[in-house]
Amino acid sequence: MQTTRAATSVYTVKSGDYLGKIAGNYKTTVSQLKSLNKLKSDMIYVGQKIKVPAQKAPAAPVKPATPKPPVTTTPPKTPATPPPVVQTEVKDYIVKSGDTLGGIAGDYQLTVKELKALNKLSSDRLYVGQKLKVPSTATGPKTELTVDSDFAAKMIASAKKLIGVPYVWGGSTPAGFDCSGFVYYAAKQAGMDIGRYSAAGFYDRTYYVNSPKPGDIVFFENTYKKGISHLGIYLGNNQFIHANDSGVMISNMQSPYYQAHFASFKRFY
Repeated sequence: MQTTRAATSVYTVKSGDYLGKIAGNYKTTVSQLKSLNKLKSDMIYVGQKIKVPAQKAPAAPVKPATPKPPVTTTPPKTPATPPPVVQTEVKDYIVKSGDTLGGIAGDYQLTVKELKALNKLSSDRLYVGQKLKVPSTATGPKTELTVDSDFAAKMIASAKKLIGVPYVWGGSTPAGFDCSGFVYYAAKQAGMDIGRYSAAGFYDRTYYVNSPKPGDIVFFENTYKKGISHLGIYLGNNQFIHANDSGVMISNMQSPYYQAHFASFKRFY
């Protein structure tokens, strides 16, 4: 009898993946994929390893084994090129509360990668008062798209009604929430059905803001796993509401834990 082990391989979930997409790629159904992995919900997270049907590789002609010395491939050397910023035409920018690399980069017509290269930054972390080099020829900060205040107010009101609801991994109903299920539910109650994604999935479907407003989404990284791993709804005055392992609650972003894991403020399109 053929075993499941022999008929499957392991797939590592990437940002943007969902069960339907993976099932389609491996010519199976969502229900079969959930059964194969003993999943109780459609919720998956980046880095998760799941079993998928093994893909048969085309048969190759058998050749006699010929001893060969190990081949060491050296990647071609790429000549170091400066980031596309004129290094001699820069000025200082002082980081303000709520600033993010993505927001500053967008204001000065750069990518985050270019801004980090210009300032020799090894991470996306910023602190208030930090001096960053930015192009002096750029026009400077632009006016952001305004947050829909009616939607934001409704989402926050819906979220606050859920304070005390317990934490449930993969939960997205008032019976229990995880962090992404909570944001999904609150937004849907306010009239925006944005889809059910992981924290990283929501991160990919929002844009950076330089000056956060109530109703924006705050993201955290490297909490229980590497990368974007937690999110909540910003309330203003350094407060945010979220579902953590103690349930739905309001927390202060100035606490040492959340300061250490803060990633960025973003907004729904």
